[in-house]
Amino acid sequence: MFYTVSKVFWLFAAPSNFIALTMLAGIVLLALRRSRAGRFLVFAGVGLYLACGPGPVGPFLTILLENRFPRPPADMPEPDGVIVLGGAMDDSMIQFRNALVLGPSGTRMTEAVALALRYPKARMVFTGGSADIAGNSRKMSEAEAARRLFESLGLPPGRFLLEDRSRNTWENAVFTRNLVQPKPGERWLLVTSATHIPRSMGIFRQAGFDVIAWPAHYYTSGRWEDVPVVTRASSDGLTMVDVSVREWIGLVVYWLTGKTSALFPAP
Repeated sequence: MFYTVSKVFWLFAAPSNFIALTMLAGIVLLALRRSRAGRFLVFAGVGLYLACGPGPVGPFLTILLENRFPRPPADMPEPDGVIVLGGAMDDSMIQFRNALVLGPSGTRMTEAVALALRYPKARMVFTGGSADIAGNSRKMSEAEAARRLFESLGLPPGRFLLEDRSRNTWENAVFTRNLVQPKPGERWLLVTSATHIPRSMGIFRQAGFDVIAWPAHYYTSGRWEDVPVVTRASSDGLTMVDVSVREWIGLVVYWLTGKTSALFPAP
């Protein structure tokens, strides 16, 4: 139920959708001669669009997340294992096109391959089932798509242990912990998008699996002086707002439901 409600809620709560619905509601009210309310919603929608599209809201919210956990130094000791979270494969395109298609977070997958080659003795785990809300059993799990991608890039079969039941980050943590049974003192890297790292770290800690953050896929330069500079396309700003607001909402909800160790986990 938690999974289904979260997916339906986000269809309306995504800022880009909310802005469009706000302006649409204003236009409808103007057509119905509700002038005051209509003008208010139209102006509110335009203001939100300017702030979140070309404006600084997206970079500001995103950089707070991306800078929370720095990447470990290159000379760190070899880890015992590496966990790669799903969410990087475009499962809809894989189904319709019959081709391995990476989504916006595809850097997770290239980082996974690089780490598998850099640390040949480390146990490699990919965790990700199907995010299909309708429960389509014929849809390929993301773990299976990842297996095909890794092998197509030259990794030997079986290099990655696959967890293919999880649908969200909490299930990623619990199912992976049960699968690998980490021993005290082991060092495990957690690979996911930089914006997703704070919530993921809190969830894995709450699940009793101590991991080391390995952020991948950044939207910002990480420099605060770049936040107010309006040189980005509006679509880029709206994407950052959608991604970051989803994470901020997730941090609050997971904290209130006891699925993360802190409201805003830190190193």
